[in-house]
Amino acid sequence: MTLLDAQPYDAARARHRKIVITLSVVFVIILAALAWFNRNWPEEHAVDKFFTAIQNKDYETAYSIYFNDPGWRQHPQKYPQYSYADFYRDWGPGGEWGLVKSHKIYGSANTKNFGGGGVVVEVIVNERSEHARMFVEKSNKTLTVYPY
Repeated sequence: MTLLDAQPYDAARARHRKIVITLSVVFVIILAALAWFNRNWPEEHAVDKFFTAIQNKDYETAYSIYFNDPGWRQHPQKYPQYSYADFYRDWGPGGEWGLVKSHKIYGSANTKNFGGGGVVVEVIVNERSEHARMFVEKSNKTLTVYPY
């Protein structure tokens, strides 16, 4: 077969090819946008579970989420810098946020603070205008209050 023996131009086939390529590009762009907007979902989910436990007055579960250690009761001496009593004083009914009746994840942002990568998750607590800001360490999903 030579160049002069080429197949005749098929307009339907060319249109079909153009449609497939366009749809593929649009699909990849939509997939990339979804991945970008949900890049901090694991950290936002951890903070949501934390505030849900506090809202349900399950402070022991909230403490385990805070340190990402479900078995913290077996070794409470591992957390002398922030004991359960201190945690309850800060997050219990007498804490800064009071009795948590509602919460909503407002947004999140990546940061490089605290010597490693993490995410700051902003939470609306009890419809207050001042938002709670929680820092979630990406590597181990531990939580701390964002100090800035």
